[in-house]
Amino acid sequence: MKHLAAYLLLGLAGNTSPSASDIKGVLESVGIDADEERLEKLLSELDGKDIQELIAEGSTKLASVPSGGAGGGAAAAAGGAAAGDAAAPAEEKKEEEEEVSDEDMGFGLFD
Repeated sequence: MKHLAAYLLLGLAGNTSPSASDIKGVLESVGIDADEERLEKLLSELDGKDIQELIAEGSTKLASVPSGGAGGGAAAAAGGAAAGDAAAPAEEKKEEEEEVSDEDMGFGLFD
């Protein structure tokens, strides 16, 4: 992923065909070592392809992937409300204990 990110950054900067040394330079500038095997694989797969077309094609593919997830939210919210109700009496007990402990000291802040 880091190799692809460096490739895309170089593309945004105007380098339409980044070389392995260009990508290594970007990665080394932020203290990351390039993996030669992955870098060569990336360059071989992207060789002769327009990155803008690949991004557009990928976007249409992602748009067709179902990404719902509304089913689980209601149960979590209900569980959170129940937990909040259970926590309220415990908080009241803590406040009462704190008040008692202040009285046990025998003096107040402004005495």
